[in-house]
Amino acid sequence: MRRATLSLALGLSLFALFAARGADASIHEYAGGGFAPRANSFFFHGGSEGLYASDPSSNSSASFIRFDTVIFHRTLESASRHEEMQQKTGLVEAIIVEIQDRDKIGGSYLHSDAICCTPELDKEKSCRVGEVIIRPNPENPDWPKRIQTFFDGKNEETTMVTQIVSINKTGMYYLYFMFCDPQLKGLKITGRTVWRNPQGYLPGKMAPMMTFYGFMSLAYLALGLIWFIQFVRCWKDILQLHYHITAVIALGMCEMAFWYFEYANFNSTGTRPMGITLWAVTFTAVKKTVSRLLLLVVSMGYGVVLPTLGGITSRVAALGFIYFIASEALELVENLGNINDFSGKTRLFLVLPVAVLDATFIIWIFSSLSRTLEKLQLRRSMAKLELYRKFTNSLAVSVLISIAWIGYELYFNATDPLSELWQRAWIIPSFWNVLSYALLAIICILWSPSRNPTGFAYSEDAGEGADEEGLSLVGSAVKGTGDMLYSWQNAM
Repeated sequence: MRRATLSLALGLSLFALFAARGADASIHEYAGGGFAPRANSFFFHGGSEGLYASDPSSNSSASFIRFDTVIFHRTLESASRHEEMQQKTGLVEAIIVEIQDRDKIGGSYLHSDAICCTPELDKEKSCRVGEVIIRPNPENPDWPKRIQTFFDGKNEETTMVTQIVSINKTGMYYLYFMFCDPQLKGLKITGRTVWRNPQGYLPGKMAPMMTFYGFMSLAYLALGLIWFIQFVRCWKDILQLHYHITAVIALGMCEMAFWYFEYANFNSTGTRPMGITLWAVTFTAVKKTVSRLLLLVVSMGYGVVLPTLGGITSRVAALGFIYFIASEALELVENLGNINDFSGKTRLFLVLPVAVLDATFIIWIFSSLSRTLEKLQLRRSMAKLELYRKFTNSLAVSVLISIAWIGYELYFNATDPLSELWQRAWIIPSFWNVLSYALLAIICILWSPSRNPTGFAYSEDAGEGADEEGLSLVGSAVKGTGDMLYSWQNAM
């Protein structure tokens, strides 16, 4: 069993590291990608990001998309169909479109399903054969933007001219490389594009998160100072549980600080600092794991009803270790995959273990909490019972809020499939950080160090063996939880 657990942990970690290798910030890398057919065209998705308009009053606050050494490779068969001295033997177009102008790509306004211009439409002088049909925006005739690159003679390669496209309107921009000539079938693309916002290289969706992490760092610092003062004042009466709470606060401070510096470095350099990112991801995974273990041991009555966890310590530790590995793998892919657009299958492979483990934590927490309340009621420990009732109510409220927010997330994602609401997207992950902080603050208030801790400390005359608290983690504990339980995991 231990070997299987270790193998699963190592497998998830190696998979995540392999998937996340070489991820750059606002740099979209193309490493031999192929073109997919659509209608009478072939296209390759070059990336999409929310970009703010350039600041006209400052040259340094420019927003742009830069094409760096983009090379197109056609097949030998395709190249051999032309003469050596022949010019313009193949056309590839880079199309940049703001999402609200998507209806201007293709022949819908000409009552045609074609994306590329046909001879019939060319006769009507509506477009040129071999080019993508684009209806210019009356308010901005240069958009959607079209950049053409031609092959010459029998050359198998052609390089796109290095150039910068300025962004003068705030919006969600999509980049597609397209061609209409069926003879170019099998075309490959290599190179990269760099996307920049006026205030730095952070993508528009992520830009507000840097400020958010800055505020959260201060919030954790304030909570830590208050807790430390109370900790020092009641030093002689500190319980083991207080050290665990202190560890969670410290991890939260480090997590928020690392994310702030990671985003700040990302924003200024244009590439993700791999070292800082790995540290930030690791602190996030450790904090999530320790937070769940803290909720679990508190729910079991550790330090209040039980002096130790006894025989179930190994099971609690094993669950925590497996959760850390699964969470670390998922965090790596999610945070290093913002730009390189990892497939949904990759993410799903890592989401499922985390969702199952979260289901296990949730069922175990509430089962333990129910037993602890029952024990305290039987013993008539009214002070402790009141404490745990407050904790139970707080946890129940957080679950209801989480469910409501999950409903909002589902609605948000269902009504915004093309990320048109990208300027509000940062609120989704931020909420879970705020809820996590609120839960930690409630635990700090309820279990605050006191010079008279007997009100909630474990007493020998009321003690019972920890083995009573051992629970069987059967598969039915996680049935029907689905995506709702995975989303709730972010709240801890």
